[in-house]
Amino acid sequence: MAVLPYSGYTYVEAFLSQNEQAWIQAHVNAFGYFGGVTRILVPDNLKTGITKHTRHETVVNKSYQQLAEHYRTAVLPARVRAPKDKATVEGNVGVISTWITAALRNQQFLSLWELNEAIRCKLSEFNSKPFQKKEGSRKSVFQEEKPFLLSLPEHPYELAVWKIATVQFNYHITVEGGNYSVPYEYIKQKVNVRLTKRVVEVFYAENRIASHPRLSGKPGQYSTYEEHMPKEHREYLAWNGERFLSWAGKIGEHTKTVVQLLLSRNQIEQQSYKACIALLKLSDSYSALRLEQACKRALSFTERPSLKSIQIILKLSQDNLPHSEPAPRLPETSKRAFTRGRDYFKRKEEE
Repeated sequence: MAVLPYSGYTYVEAFLSQNEQAWIQAHVNAFGYFGGVTRILVPDNLKTGITKHTRHETVVNKSYQQLAEHYRTAVLPARVRAPKDKATVEGNVGVISTWITAALRNQQFLSLWELNEAIRCKLSEFNSKPFQKKEGSRKSVFQEEKPFLLSLPEHPYELAVWKIATVQFNYHITVEGGNYSVPYEYIKQKVNVRLTKRVVEVFYAENRIASHPRLSGKPGQYSTYEEHMPKEHREYLAWNGERFLSWAGKIGEHTKTVVQLLLSRNQIEQQSYKACIALLKLSDSYSALRLEQACKRALSFTERPSLKSIQIILKLSQDNLPHSEPAPRLPETSKRAFTRGRDYFKRKEEE
């Protein structure tokens, strides 16, 4: 429950728990209901909002403090065991218990949404109910108080989750199944990551160094900004799979097949570009004909040849050798070099 001090205009909402998510969402919904933000917040000292409150020090929960900063307000919690610091709220608790809780006590609700819809109807009646000892109602007096509220920000506050991540050698961090780039200068550094439903922000030494729209859907996706890349990596941006296949096709069909296999090897196609360039550059050192022959020979040995295997074939001039017949299939008992059959152990027992 939230109450404005002058008019007594009240907001009430039911939640299933008093955890941080419910606490933050209650504030966001209350500000939306009032259509503005109070200049200060005077909450209870529950652990969800206030980490520490002594005579000399007040420590506000990090997410709660960020909410206050987002709405440009200040958190001044009531003194411990001093309900008079928020007398308006305390006075309305008993009235709300009678006006709403008691009125709905015999009804059954199949969802929290249904309960809050019923609360909203009773709340509207409560705020419109005339005062007993003065003219007007909470709703009418609220019209005088509303101009003094701070305006709402463009977007409501979103509860953030904080995590710690290490920048990998590919200048990306991995959080919640997604990979996000940061400037490559921070490789191997630990960074703080702030996640909301829509945004991922990366901080180093309290300074934000990267911000990305949050990835959704299939895990393992990448969000990469060009300015985060080292200079030599940016050169690959001008390339794509079709361009590599076109280059390889001019050398030969077997070379094109190997390039297709390299491109499909990694989940992110760009991670294969370096190997494709190294393979196709071999035509400068050995000639296009020899590269094509090396790829043909490698494909005769394995369905997924590697760059290294083709480099070895060219280095040892095996591309010029006649293609031999496929190696004969080994007997079932000889497929594994260290597998000993039944006869071997039977002989040991006899000895």
